[in-house]
Amino acid sequence: MTLRKRFILISSLSFGIVTIITFVVVFLGYYDSSKQVYMDKLQNKALVSAIYYLEKDELPKERHAEIKKEYNRLISRDNVAVYNDRNQVTFGGNKLDPNIKNPLHLDLVRKNKRLEFMSGDFFYYGIFYKDNQGNFVVFVKNSNSSFKDEMFRLSVIMISALVLGLLVIFFLSMYLSKIAYRPISKVVEKVNNADYTDISKAITSTNTNDEIEELIKSYNKLLARISENIMVQQNFINYVSHEFKTPLAAISGSLEVFAQKDRTPEDYRKVVADSLINVYQIESILSNLLLMSGLTKIEKKHSLLRIDEIIWNIYEKLTQKAAEFRTQIDVRLEVENPGKLQFPGNETLLYLAFYNIIENAIKYSDEKPIAIIIAENNNHLEVSILDHGKGISKEDLPQIWETFYRGHNVAHIKGSGIGLSLSKNIFEHHHITMDLQSQLNRGTRVTLTFP
Repeated sequence: MTLRKRFILISSLSFGIVTIITFVVVFLGYYDSSKQVYMDKLQNKALVSAIYYLEKDELPKERHAEIKKEYNRLISRDNVAVYNDRNQVTFGGNKLDPNIKNPLHLDLVRKNKRLEFMSGDFFYYGIFYKDNQGNFVVFVKNSNSSFKDEMFRLSVIMISALVLGLLVIFFLSMYLSKIAYRPISKVVEKVNNADYTDISKAITSTNTNDEIEELIKSYNKLLARISENIMVQQNFINYVSHEFKTPLAAISGSLEVFAQKDRTPEDYRKVVADSLINVYQIESILSNLLLMSGLTKIEKKHSLLRIDEIIWNIYEKLTQKAAEFRTQIDVRLEVENPGKLQFPGNETLLYLAFYNIIENAIKYSDEKPIAIIIAENNNHLEVSILDHGKGISKEDLPQIWETFYRGHNVAHIKGSGIGLSLSKNIFEHHHITMDLQSQLNRGTRVTLTFP
């Protein structure tokens, strides 16, 4: 069921239920009030009948004549019965009505001083009347046909109003839903007509500042993320084809040349060593890619480790590489409380993250020294890696966290574009804040603040 049809159905049902409840309350209220009006009239007739029959000997003739005239105007003698203490009809002509002859009804009148009810086609009203001749029960009845006709007409009017109201609300809901869902229809039309050859192109905003506007913004954000993922996939394919081609070509070239003639054991060892270097390079690339994609699971739990020990291990590992790039690494430990150097984390991941940051500093140092400062700042452990090399341009800076992205000024230096993005993910996993500040040709500072 479409939203529009659901809106029409819910609005019609809601109106119908509310209207029915309202009509029932009105009907019951009017029923009770109208019935009470009839009973009040019967009460007056019963009182007039009692005076007419029982006060004749006590009233002046002129007054009794007036009562008689009122009696004849209000009620017929056949609808009146006056009972004495022995439940015998002493006055009136209504002697056979079972509802009046019923001793239970007569006793209730004597007990409660009055009784009113409706039975069949008549209203009944009884009163207890004391007189000098004794104690009497006066019962009168009157047809309720006009009351029933009145209630029937009211029921017909209410049912007609309900049916008419339902028809009106149904067609009004259809009209209003058409207006209300017109923006949604336009959005659906725009989505269906979108040019998916350029998925990053957002659909036009309605500028209505409502839920539809929020839906369009969310849709456009989704398109932007999908576009980014597609771009990452395209870069991934380009990167893999480029990075794998070089070591594979080196391996295949070496083997082809090696197979042309007999070689000495030393030649065998050299070819194997060169091939292994290229294989390890491919393996390293694949490992980083698997870490980035989350396809591998690090089974080791976080354990308490020392950050300075990780830095010193990386320092020893990269000393030779620093010499190749004609630079040197200066590690400065400025922490007074050794306990600050301890941190619960995954040693393998943190080693890889620091390694990537420090290796980048070496590669882009432009033969200038690198500083690694381990210090305390506002009671937090802080590690800073500084270089005074190539730096990052303002144009490249917003995109450096993207996987496979590399700055325009470092294209001649071998790299994958994975390290920085992978390191950031690892640090975020450990709730370590990573801040990068850089200026072109003036160097880069990476600051890591521990929780």
